[in-house]
Amino acid sequence: MLGPLKVLIFLVACSVFVASRASALDLTITYLERIIPQPPTLSNLDPKPEDLGRAGAELGIADISTTAKFLGHTYELNTVMVGEDEDIVKAAQGALSKSAIMVLNAPANDLLTIADLPESIDVLLFNAGSKDMTLREAECRANLLHTIPSRPMLTDALAQFGVKKRWSDWALIKGPRENDAKLADAFITSAKKFGLKITGQKDWTFEADLRRSAAQEVPLFTQDLEEHDLLVVADELNDFARYVQYNTWLARPLAGSTGISPKAWSGSVEQHGAVQLQNRFREAHGRDMASKDYAAMLAMTSIGEAVTRTKSDDAKVLKAYLLSEDFEVGGFKGRPLSFRDWNGQMRQPIPLSHPGAVVALAPLEGFLHQVNELDTLGTDRPNSTCTKF
Repeated sequence: MLGPLKVLIFLVACSVFVASRASALDLTITYLERIIPQPPTLSNLDPKPEDLGRAGAELGIADISTTAKFLGHTYELNTVMVGEDEDIVKAAQGALSKSAIMVLNAPANDLLTIADLPESIDVLLFNAGSKDMTLREAECRANLLHTIPSRPMLTDALAQFGVKKRWSDWALIKGPRENDAKLADAFITSAKKFGLKITGQKDWTFEADLRRSAAQEVPLFTQDLEEHDLLVVADELNDFARYVQYNTWLARPLAGSTGISPKAWSGSVEQHGAVQLQNRFREAHGRDMASKDYAAMLAMTSIGEAVTRTKSDDAKVLKAYLLSEDFEVGGFKGRPLSFRDWNGQMRQPIPLSHPGAVVALAPLEGFLHQVNELDTLGTDRPNSTCTKF
């Protein structure tokens, strides 16, 4: 016969088991990516990984599944890859029939198309690929959150570093592509925001093979730039920026797309547990984690945290929690990350790094905010034009 204590232990164990089974949840999360071939660049040294973004989603769902099994929760990743000329509406509708939670790695116009589908009214979408500011402002959507930083968050980080180093005069080289122009505009806006000055700007127009002629061409190209403390390069594909470094007329530090670069993530991030994350990613995928990988991983981690805390798989319940003051998630950057409830952007520190090391982690000391210092990076609440949240 069981003694009173053993009976009590048995009853408690049974109640725990029943409770865990009652809260069992089975979630399917879709990772949807538009495959866009990278245009030819001057160098073949840094080819775009075929699993860029997707690898981060796979690591993220593996991590949240480890915790979920103790709660009776299970996660399944539904991966949908859409070709350059394929119908993303059809692909999204098919995915939405299986899951109301999607992590998206696609251009801004695709994100808006998916967010505006009738099937997307009550779903939860995460942007892990597009840095376009319009998605957080005039074209924001209430069902679309952003785990990848906007361009102004990145350029504000560099501007804070410029203030800290007293590099107050910037020269700017803008690449020929549309995203280069958007990045250059963000650098100009950030410089103005933090009291810095753009002393000169040039458009990159070279078509020659700079692998052979950079030492002759770049000094002449930069010779007529006004005196400056920092040369900033806007070249999102890293097409020509690598050839500017050490070839300029004036010996000045470089930043932006070469030199000191602001990114969501870098292979040189090491502190706050990042080494373990980097090692796990390299072991699984044979390369360094990049910004889109990190953003997709953060989306998965955020979903897992929200499901664990709310014990719900309802997209509306999860979104309400994600945008609340109660939500925070670790991001291996030394500060808890959270979402801005005025435009859905995830607050996060921005590493300023070169391939060998992190130089600084923005926001830098001395840049204060009345609520959260992370809101010194990017568009703050009083300046936001988003009206959907």
